[in-house]
Amino acid sequence: MRLRVEFTTEPFDLDEAPAHALVAREVIEAADLDAVDVGPFGNTAEGSADAVLTAVDTLMRRALGAGATRISLQVNVIGEGEK
Repeated sequence: MRLRVEFTTEPFDLDEAPAHALVAREVIEAADLDAVDVGPFGNTAEGSADAVLTAVDTLMRRALGAGATRISLQVNVIGEGEK
């Protein structure tokens, strides 16, 4: 099974990326995922169910530890042929 996760961390800071956002980016970029898209207002990643769920667990723990007060995420099952 393949999954796609979309997530944001808060609070936002438009002038400088907060520590929790940098940590979340670091976690997702270091994970064993097939596709990662990191942006200023949202991030997505795709991969096997195990890789995505492991990354989400690590991301949530580390981002909260770095000061995130809210993490919004959505996880979707990717069907065959879906991009």
